Amino acid sequence: MTEAKTPNWLDLTEAAQTALIDGARDARPVSGLSHNFYRYPARFSPAFVRAAIETFTSPGDTILDPYVGGGTSLVEAMALGRHGVGIDISQLAEFVATVKTTVLDEAEIAALEKWAGSVGDAVCQNKPTIHFADYEERGYYRHLDDPSRWRLRRAIEQALGTAISLSSPRLEAFARCVILRTGQWALDSRRKLPSVSDFRAMLGEMAGQMIAGAQELSDATGRYSTPPSIRIINRSAAGLEGDDALSSMASPKLVVTSPPYPGVHVLYHRWQVDGRKETAAPFWIANKLDGAGLSYYTMGDRKNPELRTYFENLLATTSSIVRLCDTGTTVVQMVAFSDPTWQLPKYLEVMEEAGLQEAFLPALADDRDGRLWRSVPNRRWYAYQRGETPGSQEVVLIHRVVGKAVTQPAQRDHLRRSHHLQGHPSPGSLE
Repeated sequence: MTEAKTPNWLDLTEAAQTALIDGARDARPVSGLSHNFYRYPARFSPAFVRAAIETFTSPGDTILDPYVGGGTSLVEAMALGRHGVGIDISQLAEFVATVKTTVLDEAEIAALEKWAGSVGDAVCQNKPTIHFADYEERGYYRHLDDPSRWRLRRAIEQALGTAISLSSPRLEAFARCVILRTGQWALDSRRKLPSVSDFRAMLGEMAGQMIAGAQELSDATGRYSTPPSIRIINRSAAGLEGDDALSSMASPKLVVTSPPYPGVHVLYHRWQVDGRKETAAPFWIANKLDGAGLSYYTMGDRKNPELRTYFENLLATTSSIVRLCDTGTTVVQMVAFSDPTWQLPKYLEVMEEAGLQEAFLPALADDRDGRLWRSVPNRRWYAYQRGETPGSQEVVLIHRVVGKAVTQPAQRDHLRRSHHLQGHPSPGSLE
């Protein structure tokens, strides 16, 4: 350990520590339940989330993820009999996490199996399609009219037509998610685009896989006499303690999350086509709105001097999160830094100011700085890198709640601004 003060050791069994360490460093492909419904950027391993939930909570406890992203934490919470609350500023994240945590009944699964067997028949260049003119006017079709991509865009439109014709909003949302996942496979960061025939085949394959995942989730939650409750809220975490929707929520036993990485470029809200051209197609497919720049989703421009805006937002959101907790709450975060030499100490200062005290695993007392690090050498958004760079190193930070941050006037003003921005991003034209 390099800390000058005495470390705050966690009182955990050797088995629990091993499970956390192995889960964090698990390199196996993500699989099981509904985890593969969409490849949300920077998602962490279900094995790690599972280990954290099993280590720090019991069945019936509440889990909070204030940057819920693709909903990995909520899916694992459900499967383990815990209640879950997910918060995210992105409507796309809200959509994906909601579909992934929706427990379908037998009739709904049967209806989706029927849809999956026929959706491919609708994908044909000689058949009519639905053109979403309102989304096109707002810029969501940008970069999809290229000769190499318009056929795939048309195939997506045709598939969406079949989703819209389903009998319920739950079924339509699931079908849209199938199309979203298939569109991501076909368009996002692809050097060679698939043919319409390939898209049609993958659409049916993806539908089958996702229906099987939904059945697995249904079976997992069916083991509990009282089904776990899940709530997903589309807003900023800043000011969360004043949200009426959470007034009856029990203090979370565990906060487990992966916040935006300071100084690291992660494209949470768009796909990239033809090199670095961005498309907001995911929002159009999900029937959601975007309209905001990257800094909206990452708490600040990574080029901002000393990441001032990022750390201001981090203090605002973390302070609000702490106010929902009690002294029995554990906060587990997985974070990466573009330059950990100064960003990690600054990050830890913010955590302390918000009312958190860092805790350490005794099993790692002799490792590096005593924290749980893992290497992620092939993240696709680190296209500039060769080998390991600071941005490809993620660290698990564990904290315990020791007090509530006192909101100073300047912070209070920032909280008001953050709260003002918590609603849906503007539906205006995209840049």
